Amino acid sequence: MDILRSLRAVSEASGTGVVDWAKAGEAAKASTEPGPLDLTPTDRRGYAADVRDARTRLRAVAGVAFDVPDTIEVQNRHHWIDANLDTFQNVMGPIEAATTAAVPGASRIANTGSMAFALGFLARNVLGQYDPLLLADDPAADHGLYFVHPNVVAVAADLNVEYPRFRRWIAFHEVTHAAEFGAASWLSEYLESRVERGIDGLTAGGFDRDAFAELQTAMTAVEGYAELLMDRAFDSEYADLRRKLDERRGGGGPVQRLSRRLLGLGLKRQQYERGAAFFERVADERGVDAASAVWDRPEALPTSREIDEPTAWLARVDP
Repeated sequence: MDILRSLRAVSEASGTGVVDWAKAGEAAKASTEPGPLDLTPTDRRGYAADVRDARTRLRAVAGVAFDVPDTIEVQNRHHWIDANLDTFQNVMGPIEAATTAAVPGASRIANTGSMAFALGFLARNVLGQYDPLLLADDPAADHGLYFVHPNVVAVAADLNVEYPRFRRWIAFHEVTHAAEFGAASWLSEYLESRVERGIDGLTAGGFDRDAFAELQTAMTAVEGYAELLMDRAFDSEYADLRRKLDERRGGGGPVQRLSRRLLGLGLKRQQYERGAAFFERVADERGVDAASAVWDRPEALPTSREIDEPTAWLARVDP
């Protein structure tokens, strides 16, 4: 980690855009140790076996047809930054395009520093990622499935759980997202349209509340359904993993808690909790097949009110 080099990269931000993306990536990597990626043959076989087992178990439990992406990468933290830099840039692209006046150098430096901070913080904390490539330049590109190996090893040690078992847990969680996007061919386009509407509103100087509300509700369904499948598909003994990960989501020191709040990660925790409660109620009353009906069509997504009142969704959709 070289904080001075990171600060120097940010201070050298240039160009005409809102963010100097090359310098943001450089600064993020300078402030973040890449972490070891000395995978043994056992490690490689373990990741592959975990993904295959998760696919088989989730197909059986969810009753949905899906496959895992062709792109499955075991990464270090710098690899993760490189893989996600384009995503950040694609989200910011419309805002940059709408900026007609030249961006003052000081603003560009501040924006570049903010993006470098976000990329670095996430790279040090993300364990695995299913990447649906929202807003990608090539809409036909295959989705990605990433595991940040140094983080998986470090968090397993921090939580005092066996690394192979923890790695398997992360694989199952990320493959649940592959199940969702595989079961709902419309989901990527639905999420993209809400992101684009929200960004369009911001660039026009407004705020599209409906777009952001629909996006938040859909992501609550995505995270909640994943939690349901994890509980039903993973190995029989998982209560300790669930408890320790829930504590980790809300724990850490003051700087980590502030960073999570600034990056909106507290909202993600709420999505897990609300979504999980909704799907557990539906599955308890009607079974997992009924819960999977949420991916039949966009209209089957629960509304924000229905997430807190699952019986209302059941009455409307009648899966």
